[in-house]
Amino acid sequence: MTSAFNTKDSYGWVSIGIHWLMALMIFGMFALGVWMVDLGYYDTWYHDAPYIHKSFGMLLLFALVFRLMWRWVNVLPALMGEPWGKLVGLLVHRLHYVLLFILLVSGYFIPTAEGVGIDVFGWFTIPASLSFQKTEADLIGLIHRYAAWAVMALAGLHVGAALKHHVIDKDNTLLRMLGCNGSSHH
Repeated sequence: MTSAFNTKDSYGWVSIGIHWLMALMIFGMFALGVWMVDLGYYDTWYHDAPYIHKSFGMLLLFALVFRLMWRWVNVLPALMGEPWGKLVGLLVHRLHYVLLFILLVSGYFIPTAEGVGIDVFGWFTIPASLSFQKTEADLIGLIHRYAAWAVMALAGLHVGAALKHHVIDKDNTLLRMLGCNGSSHH
């Protein structure tokens, strides 16, 4: 059984679980977001899709904060590859965190712009903190849209890099995030 905590050679089950949970949520939220913007007022999903999107968005923000805190209290497994590749990987990961934060905070500000909190699946409400004029709210909406596309572009790069490590480099980068911590996979 994998430890909850990371080691210098492997990720713990908490890091692995939060990585894959967030990945599923991010791809699902993106698909839902792209789909729901074209819904008409009389569509049965017109109100339900944004409600689900906002609720999962707030849960994703909590997951991101937890993930960053977990990352700070854990050792990170050593990066694999050439020095330039390690640097690019590190920069992409950090940019991904920054873009996710921008995406999720802007997602919070869009529905709360008029002072109304976000109900999260009826469990609790995230109160509104600031109010915005329509032009500011529209700008926040654009930031949210572009941040979403940028997150997806980086996610595609991330997936490509993981496959490159697995198929071309034949190292354990991908296997470690799948919970397979052997020293070699070939």
